[in-house]
Amino acid sequence: MTIHLSIVLWLPLAAGVLALILPRAIARWMSLLGALCVLAYAIVLVADYDTARGGLQYVTDVVWIRSLGIHYKLGVGGLNLFLLLTTAIVFTAAALWSALREQDIPRPGLYAFLMGLAESGVLGAFLAQDLALFVVFFDLMLVPFYFLTLVWGGPDRGPAVLKLFIYTLVGSLLMLVGAIATGVLAAKGGTPTFVLSDLVRHPLTRGSQEWIFLVFALAFLIKMPAFPFHGWMPDGYQQMPIPVLAVFTAILSKVAAYGFLQVAIPLFPKAAVHFQELVMLVALASVLYGSAMAFTTTKARLILGYSSVAQLGFIVLGIFALNQRGGDGALLQSMNHALVAGPMIFIVAILAARAGGSEDIRDMGGGAVRAPVLAAVFLVLTYALLAMPGSANFIGEFFILLGVFQSKLAIAVVAFAGVAMAAVYALRFYIRSMHNRVGADVEPREISLRDGLVLVPMMLVVLALALYPQLALKRGDRAVTRAIAGAKLVQVNNTLAADRPQEAAR
Repeated sequence: MTIHLSIVLWLPLAAGVLALILPRAIARWMSLLGALCVLAYAIVLVADYDTARGGLQYVTDVVWIRSLGIHYKLGVGGLNLFLLLTTAIVFTAAALWSALREQDIPRPGLYAFLMGLAESGVLGAFLAQDLALFVVFFDLMLVPFYFLTLVWGGPDRGPAVLKLFIYTLVGSLLMLVGAIATGVLAAKGGTPTFVLSDLVRHPLTRGSQEWIFLVFALAFLIKMPAFPFHGWMPDGYQQMPIPVLAVFTAILSKVAAYGFLQVAIPLFPKAAVHFQELVMLVALASVLYGSAMAFTTTKARLILGYSSVAQLGFIVLGIFALNQRGGDGALLQSMNHALVAGPMIFIVAILAARAGGSEDIRDMGGGAVRAPVLAAVFLVLTYALLAMPGSANFIGEFFILLGVFQSKLAIAVVAFAGVAMAAVYALRFYIRSMHNRVGADVEPREISLRDGLVLVPMMLVVLALALYPQLALKRGDRAVTRAIAGAKLVQVNNTLAADRPQEAAR
């Protein structure tokens, strides 16, 4: 079956351009139509992907800038297949949420255009098989979020966007320098190349790998965000519009995690092994700090924001376990967290609408009896967030901790504390907002049809993945093996080199 990835990539932007010039009443529905078309394409990709053959499929490869060796190369493999589907699901939910709330979105044409640009940027980062193209899309996907927040954000959006811009600009500029250096150094005086498959076959020296790896790692850790590079997160999360925040927290952080598996570890395996413990300690600090902050803050958005810091910490731990179990778990957990974090952000808006506009959990409470459907959907997502046994999140965290246990025992033991802390902040959020005393301004009422159209399908996807996580695990298994193969070889060589002096001494 022939699937043109360029169509998948540029469909959201094309729909956004049409929405920009169409009448206001049609613009919001054009954005939804574009997102639905991408979702349909993504489902076909998953169904048609040849798991037995594996590897990169549906490849589009055209020389873009010949003198620099830059290609417009797109492809689908085990690493990005389900991340593409997850992206399509979350963007479709955000488009539906916005389309059903015309009064909340003035200037819908511009809004639809920026959301379409954002989705094309994210899809491009996942599909890119050229390092320069990846950097372009990695930076492009952030641009619409600046304007979406500036135009439709909260009252203090100016300083929040400025802080986000400064943090991400630093990471993006450093990544650009690292990408250029990688292409030039790999060429060894010849024509530079940025195609990822070519760069893997021309590894850099250990010294070059180390400083370039640190540059990419910093950019990815800022984007996640990870502790202590999360300074932009509290202000940014509180000022973004709800559908924009749902996409941002669910999807953009996963591009950074994907970057480690797709770019940093395969291209710089010696550096990945060298800095393994450092990155894992940063990830462990994110797990503990994010969990602690999530159950001390009372602002619903920040509970989910700090929860994301902790969950991304777990994902990075799995990636840098540098073994099969950890990598499989990290890939599955990337999908799990996105599918849970998105609808949880929508639930924050629903709860705030019933609490006089307040997003403070101390102003909520008492809605479960009069809103059993809302309470049930919220409970399912809460159990998934805390990785209750029986959920796909539990499988993801289990694989991650198993991989870390096999790699770094001490870090794994401490990381187990993050699992317990997740139960505390997730249950505290649910119980305080749905049970306990009714807040002074709370008007308990059942979930509306328009909210149900967004939340219930996403909850069903979470349940389906819990019943059959192998759907994602089987398709990503070989890709994870290839991604960490170079790092595993470096580890084996280091072990053999360490054993030789001991054998000589004996």
